[in-house]
Amino acid sequence: MNVQFKKGVLNLCVLVLLDKQDRYGYELVQKISDQISISEGSVYPLLRRLTKEGYFTTYLQESSEGPPRKYYKLTDAGRAYLHEQLAEWRTFTDGVNALIKEGVQE
Repeated sequence: MNVQFKKGVLNLCVLVLLDKQDRYGYELVQKISDQISISEGSVYPLLRRLTKEGYFTTYLQESSEGPPRKYYKLTDAGRAYLHEQLAEWRTFTDGVNALIKEGVQE
């Protein structure tokens, strides 16, 4: 899949996954990788940036499989940002789909 496509939707994927439940970084990578081929290194800078911008908070939780894990939790500001991003995504994909439908001869 086109790298630019992936970069554009990674924010949205992370926000959507954290809207349902708190998750740790590697869990997010795995969940997204189930649907879209991404590198682990692309998610962590995004998590740091969105945390710095106030969309997530973090906390440590003990793990039976090793050291404590850093979990990310969506803030109220993050939830508002998610809804903005979803609205933009829907507008964008509706426009692209309309152009594809108009341009593709079946």
